[in-house]
Amino acid sequence: MNYLIQQASILGGEPQDVLIADGRIAQLGSIAPADGVQVVDGCGLVLLPGMVDPHTHLREPGREDAETVETGTRAAAKGGYTAVHAMANSTPVADTAGVVEQVYELGRKAGWVDVRPVGAVTVGLEGKQLSEIGAMADSRAQVKMFSDDGICVSDPLLMRRALEYVKAFDGVIAQHAQEPRLTDGAQMNEGEVSSVLGLPGWPAVAEESIIARDVLLAEHVGARLHVCHVSTAGSVEIIRWAKARGIQVTAEVTPHHLLLTDEKVRTFDPVFKVNPPLRREEDVMALRAAVADGTIDVIGTDHAPHPAESKECEWAAAAMGMTGLETALSIVQHALVDTGLLSWADVARITSTTPAQIGRVADQGRPIAVGEPANLVLVDPAARWIVDPYAMATKGRNSPFAGMELPGSVRATFFHGHPTVLDGQLATPRPADA
Repeated sequence: MNYLIQQASILGGEPQDVLIADGRIAQLGSIAPADGVQVVDGCGLVLLPGMVDPHTHLREPGREDAETVETGTRAAAKGGYTAVHAMANSTPVADTAGVVEQVYELGRKAGWVDVRPVGAVTVGLEGKQLSEIGAMADSRAQVKMFSDDGICVSDPLLMRRALEYVKAFDGVIAQHAQEPRLTDGAQMNEGEVSSVLGLPGWPAVAEESIIARDVLLAEHVGARLHVCHVSTAGSVEIIRWAKARGIQVTAEVTPHHLLLTDEKVRTFDPVFKVNPPLRREEDVMALRAAVADGTIDVIGTDHAPHPAESKECEWAAAAMGMTGLETALSIVQHALVDTGLLSWADVARITSTTPAQIGRVADQGRPIAVGEPANLVLVDPAARWIVDPYAMATKGRNSPFAGMELPGSVRATFFHGHPTVLDGQLATPRPADA
């Protein structure tokens, strides 16, 4: 089936028609409908490249009670994504070629988005010895990104060796920056609110010290470093310094760190318990400014679904993490576009083009141009909707935005020319043999 998107505003510019044929963009401009072509009304809508998430937890294999590749990628498609990077902290850990190939194959069969497995840096995420990095890179999954996310690679010698290893094939180490000795037993951001609530604090320096160490290691080795979920103003300054020095470092921020603060923890609702923790208002403003000036390169959802029993309990026992795939674009619009900090062209850069480049995903994040793969998302920026976790495609109900009214709605998602979302509803997955 071919599709004609009529009068959509490409990257927020002048409305144009877009013809999709054989999985690619076949024509742009003013195009008359033809027999056998399904028309999609794009009037008043913004057309963007399909989004690419550099940081998603799909939980499978092993934690299918929390999420599966099928449910997680359905959520991704509904949120406007056409590719996700699946983090390695599954059970078993994705530290061998066999496990990453299993995740890759599950994603291919599901057919909702491209699933790019992230390989573990260390065996079992234990931080003791390097995993089968070369074998994962040479596997069918062609892994380019490696991370122990959820756990910091705290050993500086091991981190150096990992950076040296991936440099050989243009890979990247994505670091979860958290000095474990400074965060032992920590429950929330260290500051005024933690003092009032009597909860053990999580100091900003625990993140900042690891980033400072690792950018220097990356400079010494000449390798690529990616910093996951940056959350403090101090981290922004270190990354800004490193980039000015010419170090190959990129950084991501989550939607929740662009909007929520540690004041939410006063409710003791475990839905607001996350790693890294929600920080101060000053940090939120610094993160927004860093996205606007390019210091922070991309949005990473850190989509972390949990079963109800892991969140509906007392604060100290609750798991850390929040869902994010289906709300990310709306939060980006709310925090960055509607505030005048970014244009829709900027949104395409931080949610699609740059994350695809970081993960070396060749056919994603491409320009909306004739001949390019038709990985696209059609957004209604004027829409308003109330977040209902029980109406989402993800298994996780732990959304920190539950009950909030947010702007922007995904009207259609095209994955290699196949509509996975139409009229705001999930359609059908792309056949695995397409």
